[in-house]
Order: sequence, then C-alpha cells, then structure tokens
Amino acid sequence: MAKSHKPSKKRWQNNAVMATAARSLLVAMATVLTALGIYLFWFWNHALDPGTDTYVVKPGTSLRAFAHQLQERNVIPEANTFVWLTYLSGHSRDLKAGEYRFRRGITAGELLDQVVAGRVVEYPLVLIEGWTFRQFREALKNAPKLKQTLVGLPDREIMKRLGYSGVHPEGRFYPDTYYYSSGQTDLMILARAFKKMQQRLQMEWEGRAPDLPLKTPREALILASIVEKETGRADERRLIAGVFINRLRKGMRLQSDPTVIYGMGRAFDGNIRLKDLRKDTPYNTYTRRGLPPTPIAMPGGESLAAALHPAETRALYFVSRGDGSHVFSETLQEHNAAVVKYQLGGKRRTGQKTKQR
Repeated sequence: MAKSHKPSKKRWQNNAVMATAARSLLVAMATVLTALGIYLFWFWNHALDPGTDTYVVKPGTSLRAFAHQLQERNVIPEANTFVWLTYLSGHSRDLKAGEYRFRRGITAGELLDQVVAGRVVEYPLVLIEGWTFRQFREALKNAPKLKQTLVGLPDREIMKRLGYSGVHPEGRFYPDTYYYSSGQTDLMILARAFKKMQQRLQMEWEGRAPDLPLKTPREALILASIVEKETGRADERRLIAGVFINRLRKGMRLQSDPTVIYGMGRAFDGNIRLKDLRKDTPYNTYTRRGLPPTPIAMPGGESLAAALHPAETRALYFVSRGDGSHVFSETLQEHNAAVVKYQLGGKRRTGQKTKQR
C-alpha cells in the first residue's frame, strides 16, 4: 500500500507567505486604484477658475496643445490627465475651433463639453430701426472681432456678393441684434439680416389688409420705411400709415419730410428749409406723387406691420406736437390750425403757408 505524502512544514510556510504577499499586493493595488479614481474624479469634477480671459482653439489645434494652454494659464492642474481623460471620453478629435470664455466654477468635464459643442464667445451687433444702409455699414466696420471684407466696396458690389445684383440695399436688412463669433465676416451678418427682412416682409405681405394701394412687397417696404422715420411711437405707427394710405388712394402727394431729407443725402445739415421742400429730387414727396423709388431707411417689424395693417382713419394730415406725438386732422383747415398751435407758437406769421400733410 502506497504511503501518503504530507506537505512539509517549509512548503506550507512558503505558501502562506506567498498568499500574504498576494493579499498585500491586492490591497496595495486596490488602494492605489481607489486613490487614482478619487483623484481622477476630483480632477474631472472640481470647480475651476479660468478668469475672464478668452481661450482660442485655432483650426488644427491638437488636444495636447489645448491642454497645455489650459495648464500654462492655471486653469487645470496639469495637462496629461486632461488629455488622458479626454481620450477615455472618446472626444479627443472633436475639439471645435473658436474663441471660448469659461464661467467661473466650471469643471474640466464641462469645459471639454463646451469646446466639443463649439459654444464659442458671441458678440452682439445692434442694428437700429430707422438706420440707413450707410449707418449699417458703419456699425459693421466698428464691430470688434468681426472680419472685415466689405470696407471700401460700393453698395452695388456688396449686393452682388450677397447674390442680389442690381437690388438697391436701402431697407433690405432687418434691424435687430445679431450675435457673431470671432472670425465671422461682415458679409455673413448682412446675409442674415437680408434673409430676415425678406421673411418678415413676406409674412406681413401675405397677411396684409385687403384693398391696399400697394402693388408689391417692395412698395410696402418703401411705405414702412417712411412710417419708421416719421415716428418713434408704437401707438402712432398704424395711424401714420393710415394717413399715407389715404393720400395714396386719393392721388395726393405724401409730403413727408424724411423722404426729402433722404434725397438731400450728405447735404442735410440737421435743418430742413422751404427751399429744400421745393427742390425736386426723386425722393421729394412734396414735388412728386406716389412713393419714392426706394426705401429711405431700415424699417422694424412694427413699421412693416403698420404699413400693411394701417389704422382705419379718415385723417389726411398730421403735425408734430413737439414732444414726439402728433395731431391728426381730416381737413386742411383743421391741420392748419394745428400747425399754428404747435409749430408757430399760436400765431400765424404774415404770408406763412403751412405744409399740407
């Protein structure tokens, strides 16, 4: 019968040592991994202080270069961990070029999400109702971070670049606040403003009041620009539009000072005189009947709506009270009395003729 072999005491001790060492190693590894996990969690989720400066990711910038930019500016503790975690997230090749500003308290993970999503710094450009195209161009030229491509070009060339060769630019761009990022061009802003005006004008035209003496959306745009320049009061726009609609129906001259001023161009010095009203230009609605050949400014949405939904009124005249509001009259006699009261200080001057509007 074969004899059983018992493990020697020495072998048993060696096995025990190895087991103890293995357990110690596992404990050590677990401790390291736990510490590493805690560090990575802290790195990815603790609040950062990037300050108020901007950070630029140029086209072709590598993840490592961007991470080092953040480290050099003390936004993140060190670059390598950021790079490694970004690789693990699967977004190492998804950085969007642009200019970024990060809020205080943002985490590294949120910062990466912002750059991957391309949420860049945006600058506002305010284009005001009633401005002319010349004023629009000046605002574009002075906009910071906007790439200038149109400075010095004639208006006709700008319209050609927009794809609307031969179209007069006045009135064709919707006044609004437009946001742009660094590197976008002035032409891009104009393209957006042009498209928005087309859309808004078409919407108002399709829902216009019936039987208006306006044959085309272009004529509506011209009238809206006159309404825009005649008053800054929202509660008067439809009334003023109603006066001009009544005059167009009767074949009366519009007799609008803003059209005369537009026709004077740079010769206008802030005052309009009787000789200016008598000097004939294509835009002088005292000497010519009907609408002027183009808009005279960029009308806003309220003026577009007023031109195509005028107030139902019998008024044919209006005169300024001097406080921004107007007096509306149905007859020339009533109008002349209002002119004497509000424009002439209550006294009719010898030989004074009132403007019939």
